[in-house]
Amino acid sequence: MAKAGKLLIVDDNRSILSAVKLLTESFFDQVLTLPSPNTLISTLQKSAPDVVLLDMNFHAGINTGNEGLYWLKEVLAKFPETKVVLFTAYADIELAVRAMKEGAFDFVVKPWDNAKLIATLQNAYKATKEKAKKGSAKPAPTTENRVEMYWGESAEMKRIRQVIERVAITDANILLTGENGTGKEVLAREIHRQSARCRKAMVSLDMGAIPDTLFESELFGHTKGAFTDARTDREGKFETANGSTLFMDEIGNLPLHLQAKMLAVLQNRAVTRLGANEATSVDIRLISATNRDLHEAVAKGEFRQDLLFRINTIHIHIPPLRNRKEDIVPLAERFIERYAQKYGKADLMLSGDAAEKLKAHSWEGNIRELQNTIEKAVIMCDGDIISPDHLELHTSQRPLNESQTLEEMERQTIANAIAQCGGNLSQVAQQLGITRQTLYNKIKRYGL
Repeated sequence: MAKAGKLLIVDDNRSILSAVKLLTESFFDQVLTLPSPNTLISTLQKSAPDVVLLDMNFHAGINTGNEGLYWLKEVLAKFPETKVVLFTAYADIELAVRAMKEGAFDFVVKPWDNAKLIATLQNAYKATKEKAKKGSAKPAPTTENRVEMYWGESAEMKRIRQVIERVAITDANILLTGENGTGKEVLAREIHRQSARCRKAMVSLDMGAIPDTLFESELFGHTKGAFTDARTDREGKFETANGSTLFMDEIGNLPLHLQAKMLAVLQNRAVTRLGANEATSVDIRLISATNRDLHEAVAKGEFRQDLLFRINTIHIHIPPLRNRKEDIVPLAERFIERYAQKYGKADLMLSGDAAEKLKAHSWEGNIRELQNTIEKAVIMCDGDIISPDHLELHTSQRPLNESQTLEEMERQTIANAIAQCGGNLSQVAQQLGITRQTLYNKIKRYGL
Protein backbone atom coordinates (compact mmCIF):
# COMPACT_ATOMS: atom_id res chain seq x y z
CA MET A 1 0.00 0.00 0.00
CA ALA A 2 1.34 3.44 -0.96
CA LYS A 3 2.25 5.82 1.82
CA ALA A 4 -0.38 8.48 2.55
CA GLY A 5 -1.26 11.03 5.20
CA LYS A 6 0.48 12.92 7.96
CA LEU A 7 0.79 11.44 11.46
CA LEU A 8 1.71 13.21 14.72
CA ILE A 9 2.87 11.06 17.67
CA VAL A 10 2.78 12.62 21.18
CA ASP A 11 4.50 10.63 23.94
CA ASP A 12 6.95 11.59 26.69
CA ASN A 13 8.85 8.29 26.32
CA ARG A 14 11.50 8.98 23.68
CA SER A 15 12.12 5.26 23.12
CA ILE A 16 8.46 4.79 22.25
CA LEU A 17 8.56 7.86 20.01
CA SER A 18 11.49 6.45 18.07
CA ALA A 19 10.02 2.96 17.81
CA VAL A 20 6.59 4.07 16.64
CA LYS A 21 8.08 6.62 14.24
CA LEU A 22 10.25 3.92 12.68
CA LEU A 23 7.25 1.58 12.38
CA THR A 24 4.83 4.13 10.89
CA GLU A 25 7.19 5.82 8.40
CA SER A 26 6.57 2.97 5.96
CA PHE A 27 2.85 3.75 5.92
CA PHE A 28 2.55 7.57 6.25
CA ASP A 29 3.95 10.30 4.01
CA GLN A 30 5.15 12.26 7.02
CA VAL A 31 5.55 11.30 10.69
CA LEU A 32 6.06 14.04 13.29
CA THR A 33 6.86 13.51 16.99
CA LEU A 34 6.39 15.52 20.17
CA PRO A 35 7.84 14.54 23.58
CA SER A 36 5.33 16.78 25.40
CA PRO A 37 1.76 17.96 24.72
CA ASN A 38 2.59 21.55 25.71
CA THR A 39 3.15 22.55 22.07
CA LEU A 40 0.46 20.26 20.65
CA ILE A 41 -1.98 23.00 19.63
CA SER A 42 0.65 25.16 17.95
CA THR A 43 2.01 22.10 16.13
CA LEU A 44 -1.46 21.27 14.84
CA GLN A 45 -1.87 24.85 13.63
CA LYS A 46 1.47 24.75 11.86
CA SER A 47 1.60 21.20 10.47
CA ALA A 48 -2.09 20.14 10.17
CA PRO A 49 -1.62 16.37 10.66
CA ASP A 50 -4.45 14.05 9.61
CA VAL A 51 -4.09 11.75 12.62
CA VAL A 52 -2.74 12.24 16.15
CA LEU A 53 -1.52 9.31 18.25
CA LEU A 54 -1.80 10.77 21.75
CA ASP A 55 -0.41 9.24 24.93
CA MET A 56 -2.73 9.27 27.95
CA ASN A 57 -0.16 9.90 30.71
CA PHE A 58 2.68 12.41 30.78
CA HIS A 59 3.75 12.42 34.43
CA ALA A 60 5.34 9.49 36.21
CA GLY A 61 3.21 8.18 39.05
CA ILE A 62 -0.02 9.78 37.80
CA ASN A 63 -1.65 7.03 35.76
CA THR A 64 -5.22 8.30 35.43
CA GLY A 65 -5.27 9.19 31.75
CA ASN A 66 -6.68 12.54 32.85
CA GLU A 67 -4.11 14.65 31.02
CA GLY A 68 -4.62 12.71 27.81
CA LEU A 69 -8.37 13.31 28.02
CA TYR A 70 -7.73 17.02 28.61
CA TRP A 71 -5.61 17.31 25.46
CA LEU A 72 -8.09 15.20 23.50
CA LYS A 73 -10.80 17.78 24.26
CA GLU A 74 -8.47 20.63 23.31
CA VAL A 75 -7.64 19.06 19.94
CA LEU A 76 -11.25 18.27 19.06
CA ALA A 77 -12.46 21.72 20.13
CA LYS A 78 -10.00 23.51 17.85
CA PHE A 79 -9.47 20.91 15.08
CA PRO A 80 -12.67 18.82 14.89
CA GLU A 81 -11.64 17.16 11.61
CA THR A 82 -8.45 15.68 13.13
CA LYS A 83 -8.73 12.05 14.18
CA VAL A 84 -7.21 11.24 17.57
CA VAL A 85 -6.11 7.74 18.56
CA LEU A 86 -5.30 7.42 22.27
CA PHE A 87 -2.27 5.46 23.45
CA THR A 88 -2.16 4.00 26.97
CA ALA A 89 -0.31 1.39 29.00
CA TYR A 90 -3.37 0.78 31.15
CA ALA A 91 -6.00 -1.51 29.64
CA ASP A 92 -8.91 0.08 31.48
CA ILE A 93 -12.24 -0.54 29.74
CA GLU A 94 -14.01 2.31 31.53
CA LEU A 95 -11.29 4.73 30.48
CA ALA A 96 -11.56 3.48 26.90
CA VAL A 97 -15.32 3.98 26.92
CA ARG A 98 -14.95 7.47 28.35
CA ALA A 99 -12.32 8.39 25.74
CA MET A 100 -14.59 7.22 22.92
CA LYS A 101 -17.47 9.24 24.40
CA GLU A 102 -15.22 12.30 24.42
CA GLY A 103 -14.62 11.87 20.67
CA ALA A 104 -11.50 9.73 20.31
CA PHE A 105 -11.43 7.73 17.07
CA ASP A 106 -9.98 4.65 18.76
CA PHE A 107 -7.87 3.38 21.66
CA VAL A 108 -4.60 1.39 21.51
CA VAL A 109 -3.08 -0.37 24.53
CA LYS A 110 0.65 -0.64 25.24
CA PRO A 111 2.54 -2.87 24.68
CA TRP A 112 1.03 -2.66 21.23
CA ASP A 113 0.64 -5.14 18.42
CA ASN A 114 2.30 -3.63 15.34
CA ALA A 115 -0.35 -4.79 12.88
CA LYS A 116 -3.18 -3.58 15.13
CA LEU A 117 -1.54 -0.19 15.65
CA ILE A 118 -0.96 0.35 11.94
CA ALA A 119 -4.50 -0.78 11.07
CA THR A 120 -6.01 1.59 13.63
CA LEU A 121 -3.98 4.57 12.44
CA GLN A 122 -4.75 3.84 8.79
CA ASN A 123 -8.46 3.50 9.55
CA ALA A 124 -8.31 6.90 11.26
CA TYR A 125 -6.66 8.40 8.18
CA LYS A 126 -9.24 6.80 5.85
CA ALA A 127 -12.02 8.30 7.98
CA THR A 128 -10.63 11.80 7.46
CA LYS A 129 -10.41 11.30 3.70
CA GLU A 130 -13.90 9.78 3.40
CA LYS A 131 -15.40 12.68 5.30
CA ALA A 132 -13.60 15.17 3.06
CA LYS A 133 -14.84 13.37 -0.09
CA LYS A 134 -18.42 13.58 1.06
CA GLY A 135 -18.01 17.28 1.59
CA SER A 136 -19.26 16.87 5.11
CA ALA A 137 -16.70 19.07 6.81
CA LYS A 138 -18.82 21.38 8.91
CA PRO A 139 -18.16 23.57 11.91
CA ALA A 140 -18.05 21.60 15.13
CA PRO A 141 -21.60 21.32 16.50
CA THR A 142 -22.44 23.07 19.72
CA THR A 143 -22.93 20.81 22.72
CA GLU A 144 -25.89 22.59 24.30
CA ASN A 145 -28.32 19.76 23.50
CA ARG A 146 -26.13 16.73 24.23
CA VAL A 147 -28.08 15.98 27.42
CA GLU A 148 -31.66 17.19 27.65
CA MET A 149 -32.62 18.81 30.96
CA TYR A 150 -35.03 16.70 33.00
CA TRP A 151 -36.71 18.82 35.64
CA GLY A 152 -38.51 16.00 37.45
CA GLU A 153 -41.55 16.00 39.69
CA SER A 154 -40.01 16.98 43.04
CA ALA A 155 -41.11 20.25 44.60
CA GLU A 156 -37.53 21.51 44.92
CA MET A 157 -36.75 20.96 41.23
CA LYS A 158 -40.00 22.67 40.23
CA ARG A 159 -38.94 25.66 42.33
CA ILE A 160 -35.50 25.69 40.69
CA ARG A 161 -37.16 25.62 37.26
CA GLN A 162 -39.21 28.70 38.13
CA VAL A 163 -36.06 30.53 39.25
CA ILE A 164 -34.20 29.57 36.05
CA GLU A 165 -37.04 30.80 33.86
CA ARG A 166 -36.75 34.22 35.53
CA VAL A 167 -32.97 34.63 35.61
CA ALA A 168 -31.81 32.83 32.45
CA ILE A 169 -32.73 35.78 30.22
CA THR A 170 -30.59 38.13 32.33
CA ASP A 171 -26.80 38.41 32.41
CA ALA A 172 -26.62 37.78 36.16
CA ASN A 173 -23.73 35.55 37.29
CA ILE A 174 -24.98 32.28 38.74
CA LEU A 175 -23.40 29.94 41.29
CA LEU A 176 -24.60 26.33 41.20
CA THR A 177 -23.90 24.19 44.24
CA GLY A 178 -24.62 20.59 45.06
CA GLU A 179 -22.98 17.22 45.53
CA ASN A 180 -20.93 15.58 42.79
CA GLY A 181 -23.12 14.09 40.09
CA THR A 182 -26.26 16.17 40.70
CA GLY A 183 -26.26 17.62 37.17
CA LYS A 184 -24.73 21.07 37.60
CA GLU A 185 -23.30 21.21 34.06
CA VAL A 186 -26.58 20.03 32.51
CA LEU A 187 -28.38 22.81 34.39
CA ALA A 188 -25.76 25.34 33.25
CA ARG A 189 -26.39 24.34 29.62
CA GLU A 190 -30.13 24.74 30.14
CA ILE A 191 -29.59 28.24 31.53
CA HIS A 192 -27.46 29.10 28.50
CA ARG A 193 -30.05 27.59 26.14
CA GLN A 194 -32.73 29.87 27.58
CA SER A 195 -30.51 32.98 27.49
CA ALA A 196 -30.04 35.62 24.81
CA ARG A 197 -26.49 34.29 24.35
CA CYS A 198 -27.65 30.88 23.08
CA ARG A 199 -26.66 31.63 19.47
CA LYS A 200 -23.03 31.01 20.49
CA ALA A 201 -21.84 27.79 22.12
CA MET A 202 -21.34 27.80 25.86
CA VAL A 203 -17.66 27.46 26.80
CA SER A 204 -16.95 24.96 29.59
CA LEU A 205 -13.89 24.84 31.81
CA ASP A 206 -13.46 21.97 34.27
CA MET A 207 -11.11 23.32 36.94
CA GLY A 208 -10.74 19.86 38.46
CA ALA A 209 -9.33 18.41 35.24
CA ILE A 210 -6.75 21.08 34.35
CA PRO A 211 -3.10 20.38 35.27
CA ASP A 212 -1.98 22.92 37.88
CA THR A 213 0.69 24.36 35.58
CA LEU A 214 -1.93 25.26 32.94
CA PHE A 215 -4.49 27.08 35.11
CA GLU A 216 -3.38 30.62 34.28
CA SER A 217 -2.79 30.10 30.57
CA GLU A 218 -6.08 28.22 30.19
CA LEU A 219 -8.08 31.01 31.81
CA PHE A 220 -6.35 34.13 30.56
CA GLY A 221 -4.40 33.02 27.48
CA HIS A 222 -0.80 33.87 26.65
CA THR A 223 1.38 35.58 24.08
CA LYS A 224 4.22 34.04 22.13
CA GLY A 225 7.29 33.77 24.36
CA ALA A 226 5.39 34.36 27.62
CA PHE A 227 6.91 31.15 29.00
CA THR A 228 8.82 28.09 27.81
CA ASP A 229 7.04 26.39 24.90
CA ALA A 230 4.68 29.35 24.36
CA ARG A 231 5.48 29.43 20.66
CA THR A 232 2.28 31.12 19.48
CA ASP A 233 -0.32 33.50 20.83
CA ARG A 234 -3.26 31.70 22.41
CA GLU A 235 -6.56 33.03 23.71
CA GLY A 236 -7.84 31.85 27.07
CA LYS A 237 -11.34 30.69 27.91
CA PHE A 238 -12.47 34.23 28.82
CA GLU A 239 -11.76 35.40 25.27
CA THR A 240 -13.19 32.23 23.72
CA ALA A 241 -16.45 32.82 25.60
CA ASN A 242 -16.73 36.46 24.48
CA GLY A 243 -20.39 37.12 23.67
CA SER A 244 -21.44 33.82 25.23
CA THR A 245 -21.53 31.99 28.57
CA LEU A 246 -18.47 30.71 30.44
CA PHE A 247 -19.17 27.72 32.68
CA MET A 248 -16.49 27.13 35.32
CA ASP A 249 -16.96 23.78 37.01
CA GLU A 250 -15.25 23.10 40.36
CA ILE A 251 -14.45 26.79 40.79
CA GLY A 252 -13.48 26.03 44.38
CA ASN A 253 -10.26 24.55 42.97
CA LEU A 254 -9.10 27.88 41.53
CA PRO A 255 -5.74 28.69 43.21
CA LEU A 256 -5.87 31.65 45.59
CA HIS A 257 -3.19 33.58 43.67
CA LEU A 258 -5.34 33.53 40.52
CA GLN A 259 -8.56 34.54 42.23
CA ALA A 260 -7.54 38.21 42.34
CA LYS A 261 -6.80 38.18 38.61
CA MET A 262 -10.13 36.57 37.86
CA LEU A 263 -11.91 39.15 40.02
CA ALA A 264 -10.24 41.92 38.02
CA VAL A 265 -11.45 40.37 34.75
CA LEU A 266 -15.03 40.23 36.03
CA GLN A 267 -14.92 43.79 37.38
CA ASN A 268 -13.19 45.41 34.40
CA ARG A 269 -14.71 43.15 31.73
CA ALA A 270 -11.26 42.86 30.19
CA VAL A 271 -8.55 40.19 30.23
CA THR A 272 -4.77 40.50 29.89
CA ARG A 273 -2.96 37.51 28.46
CA LEU A 274 0.22 36.21 30.07
CA GLY A 275 3.08 38.22 28.60
CA ALA A 276 0.83 40.97 27.20
CA ASN A 277 0.69 44.63 28.19
CA GLU A 278 -2.72 45.52 26.81
CA ALA A 279 -6.07 44.17 27.95
CA THR A 280 -8.75 42.77 25.63
CA SER A 281 -12.40 43.56 26.31
CA VAL A 282 -14.62 40.55 27.00
CA ASP A 283 -18.38 40.23 27.37
CA ILE A 284 -19.29 37.02 29.17
CA ARG A 285 -21.97 35.62 31.41
CA LEU A 286 -20.38 33.50 34.16
CA ILE A 287 -21.95 30.35 35.56
CA SER A 288 -19.87 28.68 38.27
CA ALA A 289 -20.32 25.35 40.00
CA THR A 290 -18.85 23.68 43.07
CA ASN A 291 -19.56 20.98 45.61
CA ARG A 292 -17.63 22.94 48.26
CA ASP A 293 -19.05 25.27 50.87
CA LEU A 294 -17.42 28.48 49.59
CA HIS A 295 -18.48 30.47 52.64
CA GLU A 296 -16.54 28.00 54.77
CA ALA A 297 -13.62 28.29 52.34
CA VAL A 298 -13.73 32.08 52.77
CA ALA A 299 -13.61 31.67 56.56
CA LYS A 300 -10.53 29.45 56.17
CA GLY A 301 -8.82 31.95 53.88
CA GLU A 302 -8.98 29.58 50.92
CA PHE A 303 -11.37 31.64 48.79
CA ARG A 304 -11.68 35.40 48.36
CA GLN A 305 -14.88 36.86 49.77
CA ASP A 306 -15.02 39.61 47.12
CA LEU A 307 -14.82 37.01 44.36
CA LEU A 308 -17.58 34.98 46.01
CA PHE A 309 -19.80 38.08 46.02
CA ARG A 310 -19.05 38.63 42.33
CA ILE A 311 -19.90 35.07 41.18
CA ASN A 312 -22.84 34.60 43.56
CA THR A 313 -25.44 37.07 42.23
CA ILE A 314 -27.88 34.17 41.96
CA HIS A 315 -27.28 31.02 44.03
CA ILE A 316 -29.02 27.78 43.10
CA HIS A 317 -28.51 24.63 45.17
CA ILE A 318 -29.35 21.33 43.45
CA PRO A 319 -30.65 18.73 45.92
CA PRO A 320 -29.10 15.23 46.00
CA LEU A 321 -30.99 12.46 44.21
CA ARG A 322 -31.79 10.67 47.48
CA ASN A 323 -33.93 13.68 48.45
CA ARG A 324 -35.98 13.54 45.23
CA LYS A 325 -36.91 9.85 45.06
CA GLU A 326 -39.90 10.55 42.81
CA ASP A 327 -37.41 11.45 40.06
CA ILE A 328 -35.30 8.27 40.23
CA VAL A 329 -37.40 5.92 38.08
CA PRO A 330 -38.32 8.53 35.41
CA LEU A 331 -34.63 9.43 35.11
CA ALA A 332 -33.70 5.75 34.87
CA GLU A 333 -36.25 5.23 32.09
CA ARG A 334 -34.80 8.16 30.13
CA PHE A 335 -31.31 6.66 30.44
CA ILE A 336 -32.66 3.25 29.38
CA GLU A 337 -34.13 4.79 26.23
CA ARG A 338 -30.86 6.60 25.44
CA TYR A 339 -28.57 3.60 25.94
CA ALA A 340 -30.94 1.11 24.33
CA GLN A 341 -30.73 3.22 21.18
CA LYS A 342 -26.95 3.55 21.49
CA TYR A 343 -26.36 -0.19 21.92
CA GLY A 344 -29.04 -1.37 19.50
CA LYS A 345 -31.41 -2.89 22.05
CA ALA A 346 -34.95 -1.82 21.23
CA ASP A 347 -37.99 -1.98 23.55
CA LEU A 348 -36.08 -2.42 26.82
CA MET A 349 -38.18 -2.01 29.94
CA LEU A 350 -37.49 -1.72 33.67
CA SER A 351 -39.15 -4.39 35.82
CA GLY A 352 -41.17 -3.40 38.86
CA ASP A 353 -38.69 -5.09 41.22
CA ALA A 354 -35.78 -3.29 39.54
CA ALA A 355 -37.61 0.03 39.93
CA GLU A 356 -38.10 -0.64 43.65
CA LYS A 357 -34.42 -1.53 44.00
CA LEU A 358 -33.45 1.78 42.37
CA LYS A 359 -35.75 3.76 44.69
CA ALA A 360 -34.33 2.03 47.76
CA HIS A 361 -30.70 2.84 46.89
CA SER A 362 -28.94 5.79 48.59
CA TRP A 363 -27.29 7.16 45.39
CA GLU A 364 -24.18 8.70 46.94
CA GLY A 365 -23.04 9.46 43.37
CA ASN A 366 -26.40 11.01 42.45
CA ILE A 367 -27.52 11.22 38.81
CA ARG A 368 -24.06 10.34 37.50
CA GLU A 369 -24.11 7.08 39.47
CA LEU A 370 -27.64 6.33 38.24
CA GLN A 371 -26.59 6.97 34.65
CA ASN A 372 -23.56 4.67 34.94
CA THR A 373 -25.68 1.98 36.60
CA ILE A 374 -28.30 2.05 33.83
CA GLU A 375 -25.70 2.02 31.05
CA LYS A 376 -24.11 -1.12 32.53
CA ALA A 377 -27.55 -2.70 32.99
CA VAL A 378 -28.48 -2.07 29.34
CA ILE A 379 -25.19 -3.61 28.21
CA MET A 380 -25.64 -6.69 30.42
CA CYS A 381 -29.34 -7.26 29.65
CA ASP A 382 -29.92 -10.03 27.06
CA GLY A 383 -33.72 -9.87 26.94
CA ASP A 384 -36.35 -7.14 26.94
CA ILE A 385 -36.60 -6.61 30.71
CA ILE A 386 -34.01 -5.06 33.02
CA SER A 387 -34.26 -7.02 36.26
CA PRO A 388 -32.74 -6.36 39.71
CA ASP A 389 -29.91 -8.75 38.81
CA HIS A 390 -28.79 -6.39 36.05
CA LEU A 391 -28.33 -3.51 38.50
CA GLU A 392 -24.86 -3.35 40.06
CA LEU A 393 -25.39 -1.12 43.08
CA HIS A 394 -22.74 -0.27 45.64
CA THR A 395 -22.94 1.53 48.96
CA SER A 396 -20.29 3.23 51.08
CA GLN A 397 -22.22 2.69 54.28
CA ARG A 398 -21.07 -0.85 55.07
CA PRO A 399 -17.71 -1.41 56.81
CA LEU A 400 -14.73 -2.76 54.90
CA ASN A 401 -14.65 -6.56 54.80
CA GLU A 402 -12.80 -9.35 53.11
CA SER A 403 -15.55 -10.02 50.54
CA GLN A 404 -15.15 -6.59 48.94
CA THR A 405 -13.09 -6.17 45.78
CA LEU A 406 -10.22 -3.71 45.71
CA GLU A 407 -12.33 -1.35 43.60
CA GLU A 408 -15.17 -1.47 46.12
CA MET A 409 -12.76 -0.77 48.97
CA GLU A 410 -11.21 2.14 47.07
CA ARG A 411 -14.62 3.59 46.24
CA GLN A 412 -15.75 3.31 49.86
CA THR A 413 -12.54 4.89 51.18
CA ILE A 414 -12.90 7.86 48.82
CA ALA A 415 -16.60 8.29 49.65
CA ASN A 416 -15.83 8.26 53.38
CA ALA A 417 -13.04 10.82 52.93
CA ILE A 418 -15.33 13.13 50.93
CA ALA A 419 -17.91 12.96 53.70
CA GLN A 420 -15.30 13.61 56.41
CA CYS A 421 -13.88 16.61 54.55
CA GLY A 422 -17.27 18.10 53.76
CA GLY A 423 -16.70 17.83 50.00
CA ASN A 424 -13.40 19.76 50.02
CA LEU A 425 -11.57 17.85 47.31
CA SER A 426 -8.20 19.44 48.05
CA GLN A 427 -8.39 18.16 51.62
CA VAL A 428 -9.60 14.75 50.42
CA ALA A 429 -6.64 14.44 48.04
CA GLN A 430 -4.21 15.45 50.80
CA GLN A 431 -5.77 12.98 53.24
CA LEU A 432 -5.58 10.12 50.74
CA GLY A 433 -2.08 11.05 49.57
CA ILE A 434 -2.98 11.41 45.89
CA THR A 435 -3.05 14.32 43.46
CA ARG A 436 -6.20 16.34 42.91
CA GLN A 437 -6.35 15.21 39.29
CA THR A 438 -6.13 11.54 40.32
CA LEU A 439 -8.90 12.06 42.89
CA TYR A 440 -11.12 13.82 40.36
CA ASN A 441 -10.70 11.01 37.86
CA LYS A 442 -11.60 8.37 40.46
CA ILE A 443 -14.67 10.34 41.57
CA LYS A 444 -15.96 10.27 38.00
CA ARG A 445 -15.00 6.62 37.55
CA TYR A 446 -16.92 5.50 40.65
CA GLY A 447 -19.85 7.88 40.17
CA LEU A 448 -19.29 9.66 43.49
